[in-house]
Amino acid sequence: MGVAQQKLSATFQAFVNSEKSSGILLILCTVASLLLANSALGGSYLGFWQSYVFGLSIEHWINDALMAIFFLLIGLELERELYSGELSNIKNALFPFFAAAGGIMTPALIHYSLNVGTPTQPGLGIPMATDIAFALGALALLGSRIPASLKVFVVAFAVIDDLGAIIIIAAFYTAEVSLGYLLGALAIWGFLLLLNLRFRVMSLLPYLLGGIVMWFLTLKSGVHATVAGVLLAFAIPYSAKAEDQDSPSHRLEHILHKPVAFMILPIFALANTAVVIGADWMQNLSSSNSLGIIAGLVAGKPVGVTLFCLAAVTFGICRLPAGLGWRHIVGAGLLGGIGFTMSIFITGLAYSGNTEIINASKMAILIASLSAGSAGLLWLRLLSKAQ
Repeated sequence: MGVAQQKLSATFQAFVNSEKSSGILLILCTVASLLLANSALGGSYLGFWQSYVFGLSIEHWINDALMAIFFLLIGLELERELYSGELSNIKNALFPFFAAAGGIMTPALIHYSLNVGTPTQPGLGIPMATDIAFALGALALLGSRIPASLKVFVVAFAVIDDLGAIIIIAAFYTAEVSLGYLLGALAIWGFLLLLNLRFRVMSLLPYLLGGIVMWFLTLKSGVHATVAGVLLAFAIPYSAKAEDQDSPSHRLEHILHKPVAFMILPIFALANTAVVIGADWMQNLSSSNSLGIIAGLVAGKPVGVTLFCLAAVTFGICRLPAGLGWRHIVGAGLLGGIGFTMSIFITGLAYSGNTEIINASKMAILIASLSAGSAGLLWLRLLSKAQ
């Protein structure tokens, strides 16, 4: 059976449906946040997110705690893909791997070339990201014009893309590391892995309790606390049996889908897109940082995805998935330029404390994501025939 006609699993379909619906809600929250930040209530609205609760600002709690849950879901999705999804077979995994590699390296190189040696050089990670929710939301608008295998490909390369972003966050956006706390977090992770692999503990409770402790220790270590969410995902038992809803990983992924899609990400959008649009916003878009972000997402993503995939196929490393043509790969690359959630998240890490550069970067991300999404949608609509 060709991939184009493959039957999508119930777990995959639930994931796709929640992600595409979340994309619509994220757009509404972004528009609302921008309007509020630039209204007469702007001062109070911005001040609310900077209010302190238990030693951290509300924005900090959202970006370090709630987003750790988001990264936990990303980790569970990656685990599913590796064990029983598109990435479980090395031949199937190679193609989206090359797509993700091109989609990470090319935008980063574009931003780096424009900002090397400047204070905005740390922003090279910003255009690397792909927002799965918005990408799948755009695909949903095309309906039967696209094959099911394109959705599988987009999810596969976007998940690998997110994994790359997570590695970059851990490796390059950590200022100082407290070795004691880090070793403590790793010890908890090792204990949870032991519960899974040696004792096959199938209750979620010890993993969740251990995950909270691991999150706290990671936060105190200096490594970004969201990394704990991904590590926890791989400590939770997973069953590769088709649609085995009894495994803890399946259960937790099912539990988290809707809260993450309809609560955590919208709250993140409200808190992180509260950008005050000043009189100089157009001028800021011409800065090397903004140009690097826009060019990286709008041009770097589709060029990198397409060229790396083309090279992999040309040299016989892998082949195009059944049912997909190069027009689909170009379209997927364009949709990969919708950075949004992950790009905004990395912005806060890259330019921590520099409000002016953060706001300018967020404007560039919003414009680039809108441009990339529109271009991808138009490309696939014009060049794809109804299946």
